[in-house]
Amino acid sequence: MRIASTQFHATMNSALQAANTGLSQVMQQMASGQRVQRPSDDTIASMRLSRLSREEASLTQYQGNIDALKSRLTNNETLLDSVKADMMQARDLLVWAADGSNTQGDLQAMAGSLESLRDSLIHTANSTDSEGRSVFSGTATDQPAIDAAFTYQGNTATQQVAVGPGVTVPANVSLPEMAAFVKQLDSLAALLKSGVTADAAHAQVASTLTNLDTTLNSVTGKIGSLGGLQNVLSTLQDNQAAVSLSNKQAALTLGQLDYGEAATRLNSYTLAVQATQKAYGRVSNLSLFDAL
Repeated sequence: MRIASTQFHATMNSALQAANTGLSQVMQQMASGQRVQRPSDDTIASMRLSRLSREEASLTQYQGNIDALKSRLTNNETLLDSVKADMMQARDLLVWAADGSNTQGDLQAMAGSLESLRDSLIHTANSTDSEGRSVFSGTATDQPAIDAAFTYQGNTATQQVAVGPGVTVPANVSLPEMAAFVKQLDSLAALLKSGVTADAAHAQVASTLTNLDTTLNSVTGKIGSLGGLQNVLSTLQDNQAAVSLSNKQAALTLGQLDYGEAATRLNSYTLAVQATQKAYGRVSNLSLFDAL
């Protein structure tokens, strides 16, 4: 049977190209360690790997959100602890001021300390983060929490941060109650500074002490809530880390290359290329006169 030269060359080139393609693919797989280089290599595995990759990207974003949020909540808790400490000092002074045996001089001395604590409370309530945003103004982060007239400038809305699929937690704390307290504290300090007697100041001291206890309970509750949130975030972060590890193991199982099987294919394709090249070279040198 006679075979046309063009048909022979086309057949040999096709065989050589197929062997080289297979050889190139297995070499890429061995270089990367990944069995699936493109969707056509394994459609089902490719779809599963794509889903795992998307889920891993989401988990990475959630983990970043949690890290940033934990840092923010820790800072808020530290600031509230400072508020609590100042209020405890103010409470000690108010309990002392409620003693009817205090002289006018004693009360005037207390007024100076109360003014210092008032200023400290306002300063802490008006704290800002590294980007200059007000910490305790709710979502009105461009406004200080308390202005010069002791009025609360913020709101009580919450800034929600996504920390998991369908899970959000508040990232901020509002202190609307602090404005009324520092205003009353300022009024009491002015009264004590004026030289009023202990009996005359008793009613306002008692009222301020009651307000202080109510505000202090609110601040303490918020500190507790922040601690609880941080515990929740730590648990959620641990759970997400476990899911991420599971996803990585699944991706490794689906996509990793069996080097033993790949080495066998590499050897087969190498032999195929060599055999095709040798056959092509020998047949190409034949002519009709060789049969004579």
